[in-house]
Amino acid sequence: MIRRLLLVLLFVAVAALPARADQKDPRLPGLFDQLKRAPSNDAATEIESQIWTIWFQSGDTEIDKLLDAGSQAMNARDYPAALDAFTRIVTKRPDFAEGWNRRATLYYVMGEYQKSLADIDRTLALEPRHFGALSGLGLVDLHLDRIEDAAKAYEHVLAINPQSKDTQDTLDMIYAVLKRKSI
Repeated sequence: MIRRLLLVLLFVAVAALPARADQKDPRLPGLFDQLKRAPSNDAATEIESQIWTIWFQSGDTEIDKLLDAGSQAMNARDYPAALDAFTRIVTKRPDFAEGWNRRATLYYVMGEYQKSLADIDRTLALEPRHFGALSGLGLVDLHLDRIEDAAKAYEHVLAINPQSKDTQDTLDMIYAVLKRKSI
């Protein structure tokens, strides 16, 4: 009887914990397999959306609110408020990849490329398959005129998501630039 009561209490305690998604979510490996085998760009885009949804869920209500507030502030070009929100996220939850990725994006928008690169590195250390961070890495490399590095970043995105038409188009433009430079 006591054992059964303990099991029920344990079940209730576990059920009361917030659902944690983020980059450690057990659904991600299957989604990344589907992404790699997606038959079309449209199918891949739908799978990407599911992955983004998971990445944006920290499992912590306060962090999720900060992520939303920071994203809204960034969209409204209130960069100080966005920076405050994202910095609070990475300080409180340094293991949450999307906090680093959002701040890296903000730093990119602000023209703070070295800071963006540092946060992209943190994102990729936590989630090496983060195609958003890899695309951001390519953008930063392009702005820093590191064309070959940008190509590598976009090639990595295509290894994760071979159907990404935008990535392929960007990579084709980079290859054309590299070809002209070699002439």
